[in-house]
Amino acid sequence: MERTIVGIDVGTTKVCTLVGEVSEDESLRIVGVGTVPSRGIRKGVIVNVAEATQAIRASVEKAERVSGYEIQRAHVSLAGAHVTSMNSRGVIAVQHGERGISPEEVDRAMEAARAIAIPHDREVVHIIPRGYTVDGQDGIRDPVGMIGFRLEVEAHIITGAVSSIHNLMRCVEDAGVGVDELVLDPLASGEAILSDTERDMGVVLVDIGGGTTDIAVFIEGSIWHTTVLAVGGQHLTNDIAVCIKMPTAAAEETKIAYGHACPDTLDPTEMIQVNAFGDNIASKVSRRELSQVIEARVEEILSLVMQEIKRSGYDGLLPAGVVLCGGTAQLRGIRELARQVLKLPVRVGGPGELQGLTDTIMSPAFATSVGLLRWGLLQGAVNLRAPRRGPNIGGRFANWFKALLPDRG
Repeated sequence: MERTIVGIDVGTTKVCTLVGEVSEDESLRIVGVGTVPSRGIRKGVIVNVAEATQAIRASVEKAERVSGYEIQRAHVSLAGAHVTSMNSRGVIAVQHGERGISPEEVDRAMEAARAIAIPHDREVVHIIPRGYTVDGQDGIRDPVGMIGFRLEVEAHIITGAVSSIHNLMRCVEDAGVGVDELVLDPLASGEAILSDTERDMGVVLVDIGGGTTDIAVFIEGSIWHTTVLAVGGQHLTNDIAVCIKMPTAAAEETKIAYGHACPDTLDPTEMIQVNAFGDNIASKVSRRELSQVIEARVEEILSLVMQEIKRSGYDGLLPAGVVLCGGTAQLRGIRELARQVLKLPVRVGGPGELQGLTDTIMSPAFATSVGLLRWGLLQGAVNLRAPRRGPNIGGRFANWFKALLPDRG
């Protein structure tokens, strides 16, 4: 029986469902892709349950048609400025240290690290070990089997607003799909585009999506800091729409076709045609002026990223620099501007080492989507493939019928 993993990236601008087959050598083959425009989502957070559910359902059904199989469960991305992180230490006494530390004792240490005061309106999304210390010896990544009597763990704890988390899960479940796990966007993206060397040396992942910019700091192979900024590529589009006085849809097309983050590199006499408000006649604007609008907003986003890096206290521990991903990372000139603002080495990363239906997903915009599959692969997620016998009518009817019943809670 073959193994598959499903990921649903619920973003501000798009919802992308990927179905991946896992081969015997643990490589991924993409067999289903379903990408649709987002609805009911703002800055990574659900603002309209019905519209978001409809978009997720459309993405899932599209992936089902392409793959030919029914999607029952999936790993789902999580974003939004409500996400925060902290580091915590857990310490336990090993009962039979002369026999070696057991996996159960590692779990106890993690539970001790988790025993911190968390407000009632927040929920733990991830608790990830940064490193272990056994009898004073630090730098240990896997203490299982080691002889020792005192086990300490440094854990990175990521929390989110209960309401935002549950609204996202409700939308996915109402679309007929169970949630295996919620995965924070930058953690998923890191699995798709970061190398082991970058993680070990010290690197910052900056995922600039449509409504949010996700930041994750990796040092010594582990996650040390995460945060989400409520600003992204849609702010560039809005700035263009306001400054050049054009519809938002036309501003997005103009940004993709002609946008550049470094106006000084452009010919000042180059003019482009845009569909501005007013007469149905295309007007001409300077491409350099367009790029100046873009540069101002991108520089602001990068400055906020720099502030967050310094606030984390790890700005001196990042020799591998910055890796950019997300749809906005495809903007021309953004790498050069990022180098100037962040004063660090910068590269733009996209998913690699994939097989199958990869034509549309080998770009920085799909880092999170592919990363969800890689995350599920590391967690050992297995979905049993059954031939798709038409739409998941039973599950969707059950959800519809359940919605009609009075709430007994």
